Amino acid sequence: MDADRTKSDRILEQLKKRSVREKVLDMEEEKVKLVIFSLADDYYAFNGSEVKEIILPPGDISYVPGAPDFVLGVINLRGDIESVIAINTFLSLPESKKTSRSRIAIAVKGGVRSGIMVDSIEDVLDVPVSGIKPPLSTLDAFKKECVTGELTFKGKNVTILDTGKIFGKLAA
Repeated sequence: MDADRTKSDRILEQLKKRSVREKVLDMEEEKVKLVIFSLADDYYAFNGSEVKEIILPPGDISYVPGAPDFVLGVINLRGDIESVIAINTFLSLPESKKTSRSRIAIAVKGGVRSGIMVDSIEDVLDVPVSGIKPPLSTLDAFKKECVTGELTFKGKNVTILDTGKIFGKLAA
């Protein structure tokens, strides 16, 4: 019986060690919040910490003479004047039509604040950092500078855009 008891003790001891190791492995992985949106039938995302709010496009966006073609104009947002960027034009993607699902994501990065017109907001997710892959090497140089990574969402590829780099290119 002593042999059985020691065998049981060893098994229990091994189970306790395994339990401790599993607890260490179960620690929560670092995650990043992403705002996933559609644009020209593809999915894109912004870092959630850079998106301050998502609004319905107002009935009128005031045209700004002399502005680049990717600047749709300006809007009055609770007394603040905000520019609105057509990100699809900026990225040389097909033009989108404004629909009932269209939204403006108000983003802030590097001291710049602007609205970015998107076709629709698909989701806001906490994504493990390990689930984000580097950008495709086949992207053209201009787009590659604006992309921080990629992931899969609902079986489709999602391109994660860097608002800081986009705003930097707008100012250049």
